[in-house]
Amino acid sequence: MEKVVINSPLGFVLIEGNEDGISKISVTSDETVLSESIPALFHEAVAQLNEYFEGNRTDFQFKMNPNGTNFQKKVWEELLKIPFGKTASYQEVTNNLGDPKAIRAVANANGKNPLWIVVPCHRVIGSDGSLTGYAGGLWRKKWLLEHENPVKQQSLF
Repeated sequence: MEKVVINSPLGFVLIEGNEDGISKISVTSDETVLSESIPALFHEAVAQLNEYFEGNRTDFQFKMNPNGTNFQKKVWEELLKIPFGKTASYQEVTNNLGDPKAIRAVANANGKNPLWIVVPCHRVIGSDGSLTGYAGGLWRKKWLLEHENPVKQQSLF
């Protein structure tokens, strides 16, 4: 497993993967050493993440290989259906998966998402519209949602 660390507006981003694809993307505020060079296998992921942060990308299309159970992967696939700039509640995601009573299992799988930003777990909110728990910190979740759906200032003229 190879790793690279890049900088982002939200902290240091650790990307892990191999020839089978990117298996993990995570963020931290802890001081760490940025990668001096980016191996070829990470070029697409790094470029696409940078485009996302610059406001020039709304989805990701590099080779991914997240580790998880079949159920977790099913939940993550459902998260990928939440459009850029939109949110869904845990209950909506659970209902879309066909078992309205599985909300805790869905929330748990959401929390174990290994592909930060790429699988948009930050787009899942509480049924009351609240920004519920987020492994990267609620301030990051708020930033990401505002980045994806900035308040448009209406022109007066």
